[in-house]
Amino acid sequence: MFGLIAANLARRSARTAITAAGIAVGVAAIVALLALSAGLDRTAGQLVHLGRADLGLFQKGASDPTASALPLSLAARVRAQPEVRDVAPIQLVVNAIPRAPGAVVLGIEPNGFVGRLLVLTEGRGPTAGHVVVGDTLAHQLNVSPGAAIRLDGHSFVVGGIFHSGIAEEDTGVITVLSDAQALLGRPPDEVTTFAVRLQPQVSAATGARQLSRAFPDLLAISEASEAVRAGANNQLIANAVLLIVVLALIIGALAVANTMLAAVLERRRELALLTAIGWSPRQLGTLVIGEAIAVSALGTAAGLLLGVGASKLLPGALGLGAFISPVLTAWGFGRAVLIGIAIGLVGAIYPTWRVTRIRSVIALASA
Repeated sequence: MFGLIAANLARRSARTAITAAGIAVGVAAIVALLALSAGLDRTAGQLVHLGRADLGLFQKGASDPTASALPLSLAARVRAQPEVRDVAPIQLVVNAIPRAPGAVVLGIEPNGFVGRLLVLTEGRGPTAGHVVVGDTLAHQLNVSPGAAIRLDGHSFVVGGIFHSGIAEEDTGVITVLSDAQALLGRPPDEVTTFAVRLQPQVSAATGARQLSRAFPDLLAISEASEAVRAGANNQLIANAVLLIVVLALIIGALAVANTMLAAVLERRRELALLTAIGWSPRQLGTLVIGEAIAVSALGTAAGLLLGVGASKLLPGALGLGAFISPVLTAWGFGRAVLIGIAIGLVGAIYPTWRVTRIRSVIALASA
């Protein structure tokens, strides 16, 4: 059976290649979008706990956490809430480091809890004109205290190197709040988010609920999953993945069905001969399904390879490359493989039904 499947596909190599290529494009799109979605999820989750905060406060309705804009004067009101222990304003700047487009610049108040909790491995903390660089980014850029670094066209001096254990920080740069606001051209009374530390007896979920009631225009996020649901970009990618999956199934299944149906019609005499020598309808159906799955497997394998490359290009194409790095996961690849095989199975339904209705005498007579 396997030898016959391979021989039939090789005999019609051009048709097999075109069908597999169509499947490969759909699978590649699925892999790339799933990788982008996972990257968005990771970034959103890390932004919630910047500076070792229990939760983050963001502008409700912002397209993603980095697009939030809050008045700095609101910090005093948040700090006055009974469940809040401390508040630290943070200004996020993306796409500011040409040599590391995925890095984020965090503007903080050095005397706030985010600055106090910084673990410096070299040098000193941030001051006006001086920044501290995460150890991961420092290694990538090969910079050390005293070196110059350019942020959005402005030159700063590296004052120190730090490690926080949070990937979004360790791959970024920390400046004083005023320098980050100046990089964006933001007024001094506006920040991206408030990092909030809660009282010891208050859980993150409880604190988020209480702050949401006290400030209905703000979004209090304590879990990564909440950040994912809140971001419009995240929802856009999730909807795009679903749409691509549906389109890939429909288009791929139609391509496979067309290919297999044409093969069945062309091979009526051959299939009739198999019937005449004792092949059952089930065996004929298995042959068609096997060929369909084989074509889908070829397309899926090619699509996985294409998807890896596409996942690295997609963030930039969608304008998200400044702060999103794609994350390729085993589950993402697994889903793409399942969809690729499903394309073959769905596409084989009608051709399989047709081949099981072949009557050897009629087929031989019409051949």
